[in-house]
Amino acid sequence: MTMPNFLIIGAAKAGTTALHEYLQQHPQIYMTPTKETNFFAFEGEIINFQGPGDKALQDCSITDLATYQAEFDGVTNELARGEACPSYLYLPQAAKNIKKYIPDTHLIAILRNPVERAYANFLHIVRDDREPHQDFALALKDEPTRIANNWEWFWHYIQLGYYGTQLKRYYDIFAPSQIKVYLYEDLKEKPLALFQDIFRFLEVDDTFVPDMALRPNKSGMPKNKILHHFLTKPNPLKTWLKPLFPAKIRQKIQHQNLTTPQISQEVRQQLRELYREDILRCQDLIDRDLSAWLVESAS
Repeated sequence: MTMPNFLIIGAAKAGTTALHEYLQQHPQIYMTPTKETNFFAFEGEIINFQGPGDKALQDCSITDLATYQAEFDGVTNELARGEACPSYLYLPQAAKNIKKYIPDTHLIAILRNPVERAYANFLHIVRDDREPHQDFALALKDEPTRIANNWEWFWHYIQLGYYGTQLKRYYDIFAPSQIKVYLYEDLKEKPLALFQDIFRFLEVDDTFVPDMALRPNKSGMPKNKILHHFLTKPNPLKTWLKPLFPAKIRQKIQHQNLTTPQISQEVRQQLRELYREDILRCQDLIDRDLSAWLVESAS
């Protein structure tokens, strides 16, 4: 029975896609073909979320053990086998299911300033043409209603940022030596050092240097919606042109067409106060100074 021996559990919009993309380059690491299986979050459940575009979560999620194990059919002699799934940090049942199936696993989390994370989350759904609001404040105001109406977990912009509460579920049932927590700032400022530390945690060759030239999964509001739809939606012309333009060039064009408006200071301050207590709890839990997340210049 092939199962993972490590998991990237979140947080959403904090670099989990980058971790997945760069870790899978390592010859001693196997990552699941499905980036987010959601198995430990929804095992045995019938998924029926009701938000715009939520069916995609149902289509990509794996809820039975046999199908999940098939994700690891490609494993050969890799020392580390894992997946990246940010729903695991947020959804309470995931920690218990992970403990049930793979109690000795390694767990990796990466956290981002929760105010910035929430905004990046909003921009991601705007980018994907799912978010009914173009105004962040209005989307935040609608969050309780959306949760009550069973929109999927990725719409929970505010709730996803309470890392202290979420991580404690893992520290309560796993040994601290099984858990590694990084910050988004680590990925931005010293990415190679971060990956070398992960390699040591996973007991693979820490001299390997991944190609980090591509930045996956950037969020933002499209400047030109026609161009954005052409670049991101299936169409015959794009399929024909794709071989003529390397991935780096296609990504550069797409990213240059995205813009990130500033969050209003009023909304930023409201969110910062909402998160204050949890940020203080989180920094004690992970033994990292998170005070920068609580000041006006935090980013």
